[in-house]
Amino acid sequence: MTATTVGSIPPDVAPPDDPFRYGWRVVRRDIGDGHLEEELIPLRLIDLLHPEEGDQVIQNYAHQRHVRYLADVFQARVAGDPHAVVLADMRIAWDVPELKAHGPDVMVIFDVRELRNWGTFDVAQEGTRPAIIVEVTSPETRKFDLYDKVEAYDRAGVPLYIVVDAVERQGKTVIRLLGYERVMSVYQPLIPDERGWLWLAPLRIWLGVRDNEVYCFDEQGKQIGDYTELVEHLVEAEERAATAEERAATAEERAATAEERAATAEERAAIAEERAAAEAAARAAAEARVRALEAELRRLRGE
Repeated sequence: MTATTVGSIPPDVAPPDDPFRYGWRVVRRDIGDGHLEEELIPLRLIDLLHPEEGDQVIQNYAHQRHVRYLADVFQARVAGDPHAVVLADMRIAWDVPELKAHGPDVMVIFDVRELRNWGTFDVAQEGTRPAIIVEVTSPETRKFDLYDKVEAYDRAGVPLYIVVDAVERQGKTVIRLLGYERVMSVYQPLIPDERGWLWLAPLRIWLGVRDNEVYCFDEQGKQIGDYTELVEHLVEAEERAATAEERAATAEERAATAEERAATAEERAAIAEERAAAEAAARAAAEARVRALEAELRRLRGE
């Protein structure tokens, strides 16, 4: 493993003025007569490395955003496999002696026999283990992700371990990626390509950093958006479709109006023709009567 500067190590116990800095655990005690008493116990830093079910761990916004994005993209990539599952912030118990449980940020697991409402994913009971684990570092737990978990996940037989590392450099947070893959039953660094991207073979995607943000990319290098971006694109597409339908409806209305106008013009022309014919017939009849009267007058005169 390459050497990494971790910086100052936070204390294992949260400070007295902020006892729940790392999170809390609910402890229930039987006080007799069927009554239980609940107490919130502050978590220690070591509890974040080896959590128990129900622990409430405090995470910063950037950490939550990265985990949510990665879990959503990974889930979309395995959506067609009924025996694949993506778990986020889920406790996992190993089948390796003396290896305590962990709570990885994101796990991709294949060959799952049955989807269940896990509180802890028990590797021995389920008969399968994660193909990929991703940890996103936070200041308090960065040491665990860069050192302790590399050894632990290697011993647990996890084929691919990725660290999204947030490094503090001159007052700014810089995102970098570290990867490890099991080669000959031992972890070796996962070599990035010329762009600095890591290839996640089980998911057929690249993981890379762009504009100091971690993103997934498809095999052609096209960036995969998060759920919010997909929804925004869907809304835009629906709005464009609605606008096109409105335009089509308006065009149909105009065509119908034009047809009505054309029909009205035809009717007017027909009426005008009928009127003209009636007037011509009336004139002809009147002229005929005049001629008849004139002839009768001439006859009476003996002309």
